[in-house]
Amino acid sequence: MGTVTIGVSIAVPEPYGSLLQQLRAGFGDAAAHGIPTHVTLLPPTEIDGGDLPAVEAHLTEVAATGRPFPMRLSGTGTFRPLSPVVFVRVVEGAEACTWLQQQLRDASGPVPRELQFPYHPHVTIAHGIDEEAMDRAFEGLADYEADWPCTGFALYEQGPDGVWRKLREYAFGGTVVPPQAGHVRGTIPSH
Repeated sequence: MGTVTIGVSIAVPEPYGSLLQQLRAGFGDAAAHGIPTHVTLLPPTEIDGGDLPAVEAHLTEVAATGRPFPMRLSGTGTFRPLSPVVFVRVVEGAEACTWLQQQLRDASGPVPRELQFPYHPHVTIAHGIDEEAMDRAFEGLADYEADWPCTGFALYEQGPDGVWRKLREYAFGGTVVPPQAGHVRGTIPSH
């Protein structure tokens, strides 16, 4: 069947997802339109296509044990100079994301995986672009804020064209978090 590249993430919902994706593209990040705006739980991972049903069963189990939680983004951060990334910070929901990604990568599951860097939940807004554009992204979204109730995660597959496509969503078991009034405020950079 061959190999496939998968990833698991929490999608940033609308209207935030599209706005951040457009801003990322506006900073000059060519990959922006092929990557839905997200918080990574399992980074790009190559698996045998025949293992996909086992991965999906594992994700179903992890989702069943997860509980909805509030997610809040606020301000920016960077991994520079270690890695050429500027991101919007996850200031609420980080502990839940950390727990989820540990469950997904657990050695007893079908996708045990060591990470290149320690896990740090975030939303990438610039990656691998020139330093001036990275600085604009960092400064331009410094006051950015958004929040929503996180009720699950999704499995994605990267196509041969480099575009990530959602294969399936996984809802958390348990009680739903009361909806919050989502909001966006701050300075939106002009291009």
